[in-house]
Amino acid sequence: MFVEVALPVPLRQNFTYQVPEHLITKMQVGLRVKVPFGPRQQIGLITKLDITCTFDTAKVKNISIALDEEPLIPESLFILTLWAARYYFCSQGQMLSQALPVALRKGADAAPKSITQLQLSEVGQQADIKVLSRAPAQKKLFEQLSKKPLTIDEFNALEFSKAALKALEDRQWLIRQDIAISVDLSWRQQLTMNESGHKLNKQQAIAVSILNQQQGYHCTLVEGVTGSGKTEVYLNVLETVLKQGKQALILVPEIGLTPQTINRFKRRFDVHIAVIHSGLTDNQRLDAWRMARSGQAAIIIGTRSALFTPMAFPGVIILDEEHDSSFKQQEGVRYHARDLAVMRGHYEDIPVILGTATPSLESLQNALNGRYHHLELSERAGKAQMVQQGLIDIRSLPLKVGLSDALINEMRMHLDAGNQVLLFLNRRGFAPALLCHECGHLHECDRCDAFFTVHKGLNEIRCHHCGNDYAIPHQCHQCGSTMLMGHGLGTEQLEQALSEMFPKHPVVRIDRDTTRKKGSLEKQLHAIHKGEFKILVGTQMLAKGHHFPDVTLVGLIDVDGALFSADFRAPERFAQLYTQVSGRAGRADKPGKVLLQTHQSDNPIIRDIIKHGYHQFAKNQLTERSQALLPPVWHMLLLRAEAHNAQDADSFLEAVAQLLPQNKECEIIGPIPAPLDRKAGKYRRQLLFQTKSRVILQRAFEHALPLIEQLPEQKRCRWSLDRDPQDLM
Repeated sequence: MFVEVALPVPLRQNFTYQVPEHLITKMQVGLRVKVPFGPRQQIGLITKLDITCTFDTAKVKNISIALDEEPLIPESLFILTLWAARYYFCSQGQMLSQALPVALRKGADAAPKSITQLQLSEVGQQADIKVLSRAPAQKKLFEQLSKKPLTIDEFNALEFSKAALKALEDRQWLIRQDIAISVDLSWRQQLTMNESGHKLNKQQAIAVSILNQQQGYHCTLVEGVTGSGKTEVYLNVLETVLKQGKQALILVPEIGLTPQTINRFKRRFDVHIAVIHSGLTDNQRLDAWRMARSGQAAIIIGTRSALFTPMAFPGVIILDEEHDSSFKQQEGVRYHARDLAVMRGHYEDIPVILGTATPSLESLQNALNGRYHHLELSERAGKAQMVQQGLIDIRSLPLKVGLSDALINEMRMHLDAGNQVLLFLNRRGFAPALLCHECGHLHECDRCDAFFTVHKGLNEIRCHHCGNDYAIPHQCHQCGSTMLMGHGLGTEQLEQALSEMFPKHPVVRIDRDTTRKKGSLEKQLHAIHKGEFKILVGTQMLAKGHHFPDVTLVGLIDVDGALFSADFRAPERFAQLYTQVSGRAGRADKPGKVLLQTHQSDNPIIRDIIKHGYHQFAKNQLTERSQALLPPVWHMLLLRAEAHNAQDADSFLEAVAQLLPQNKECEIIGPIPAPLDRKAGKYRRQLLFQTKSRVILQRAFEHALPLIEQLPEQKRCRWSLDRDPQDLM
């Protein structure tokens, strides 16, 4: 017997191996096998069984070992990965490896026998909780364990303190026990609710009713203004799905939104929740994967990579903030989780719900064409009112650290009333560049066409493109002067200035620099909800999906740069960002206000979004894209090439352009330099291939790809493919 094995290598083919006699009865499609590949052993998945072989059988190597008794992923997921491999022009092995947790790719056991559980000891059960009054983290964990034991997975998912765990163990109040794994499916017979749902408004009730009536595959776009209660709609739909004994997969764009989502779902449903995201260890992700696959986890919550998690009883897939570019993978296999989620729903015959306040133009076009159902929630939930919007034209106005007097006065009014204020600035660090005050030299990264960002707290200058960093220099690299200063404004500088400007009101900064430690983001968000901080400064991390009931004023400090990007998606991104950020204001019963500071008050994009709102703006953008023959009306494939010598990258893409058709239905743009021409010491070039339909693009490129791989020019550069690119930078 012979088998075809898909290996996680970039070669777009599968590899044939012979099956030793003692393994023949075990062979099935979908099993992991260890095979010799060159000098090493690789782990791959069987994609085909055959009794004949087209190669010289004497040269065909044997399988070393079979790692599983049964296929790891269900047939529907297997078909999805094969479809995705063809769609994204990558090898089946690369795509199948995306569908398995890292621990399984390394050969871990897919079905272990025991799991560690934390529970109170006899001493702990008799203990007095008052002893922990000065140790809130220990008290929180103790209270949780008093209700019920926790598995290590649940402990990690809820992000309890490891120091608190050790302290309770030292007191001998807590013990770890290895318990035999038994799959608990009791939730399928009797769903226990921890709380009843909130009263729905008319629009929410209609949406829930329509979604609950859908049987089999349907894709529905739920377009609800920020604060319209989309999560409450999801929870009501989930209740129906879970009562039918089916599982739900919830995808969120960023790790930062998972604790909030988990807590909201745990408050409502007394079921196991599996959490999958890149912040977990390999073993934690594997445990969550096992719970989902066995059916023990009724709800699976995760970021992009959780899309491929198998479900024993698939019921529904929900993508929250579907417009978010984080759903698109930007390295390796550049798949889009939203598009694959829709295909997965199709193959598993279950409904898919895409929720957002600012739909991507791709989803909106599908909704307007009738390919997706379209539900709109235009009212805010509860007593929340729509926010008041205002423009501050800062041309020729004096600014204090980027803030106009009008914005500062407005902040003072809201803070004096006991409310919170959120300031959005999408630029982390102290300043975006280091400037010599004497000769005007801006310190540029020696490996990229970009300036160093100043991080004063870390005492370093860092390139945000390649990670290159140095200690802040004392002298100018050009003239030797010591008169160096930060040029421009970053969140670190804004936080420092606001602390001096408003000494009575504590300031918190939330960006990638302040949330590096595990659990730090959740700690900061918890403190914001308790009212410990009055002024919130942050980047995009604060803009998405968070619910801050006391925030009544939102200020956007410096977003003009987003209007002049080289990327055709920039207006769409700006409108989404503006709408999402302004949606953080006035989410409870307090009225909210959003102020946009700009030098471009006459800009038609700004005028359009403020006057007509996102939905009408997006429709206008679709008309423009249609006239310009740009996605989503036409379909795009982006080829990137990078080399130490720019000519090598150019020569390769010029040779590729000769192999692609160019006519009324196909267009080639390039080769052209990428907007960031040099990155990490390499020159970057791009070639855009656009076609009128997906089918034309698929056929043309499938025909050209084997020829491209034989070009001698490809050996002198690194190149990659990006289908439906979200970022042209």
